[in-house]
Amino acid sequence: MIHQRRIRPEARGIGMTSQGTRDRLVQRLRDKGIEDERVLQALAATPRHQFVDEALSSRAYEDTALPIGQSQTISQPYIVALMTQALLDGGQPQKILEIGTGSGYQAAVLAQLVPKVFTVERIDELLRTARRRFHAVGLHNIFTRYADGHLGWPTQAPFDGIIVTAAAKQVPQALLDQLDEGAALVAPIEQSGGQQRLKKFTRTEEDFDEQDLGAVVFVPMLGGLI
Repeated sequence: MIHQRRIRPEARGIGMTSQGTRDRLVQRLRDKGIEDERVLQALAATPRHQFVDEALSSRAYEDTALPIGQSQTISQPYIVALMTQALLDGGQPQKILEIGTGSGYQAAVLAQLVPKVFTVERIDELLRTARRRFHAVGLHNIFTRYADGHLGWPTQAPFDGIIVTAAAKQVPQALLDQLDEGAALVAPIEQSGGQQRLKKFTRTEEDFDEQDLGAVVFVPMLGGLI
């Protein structure tokens, strides 16, 4: 059953940002293999046009990444759905950590599915804008932190799931350490030759099980604060 958090009705939009437009996007995601109805419901309810610049709102429900400034992008809806579905597979997380708040769209989807979402962003301007968006759509179970994502959020660990929205050569050890036993971390990992693969790492009693979810393209995971 979907979590009880709901987007404010006034955020639904009209025309190219209407609920009907959103529903057509969700059908495309279903056709591409997204099966978790909880995830599809959350994307249908999330006003993606509220998480992009107004000039791009007419393109908000295309299944494509869009620029959000600061050399960052809002992720393709299919990838948001795929990563969210992977985190929810086999259980109902209570507390999720997101590395890379960006536009806030991924956190907004997660916030409708789990009681608490903790999200970390290293670019102050993006984080301030995302906070305003969370308030505007009525999501108050998202907790934000301005910090280097490599460090995670140790004072709130352990987490039932971690999602990383930027690509690194390997998952930072600090993030693996903050994952609860049985929980999963989903992240794009750089391969030799510059390609990226979306990986799911599930923590076991002694190690991590690894699953490949396919080819992706993400911005690089960088350190430091801006």
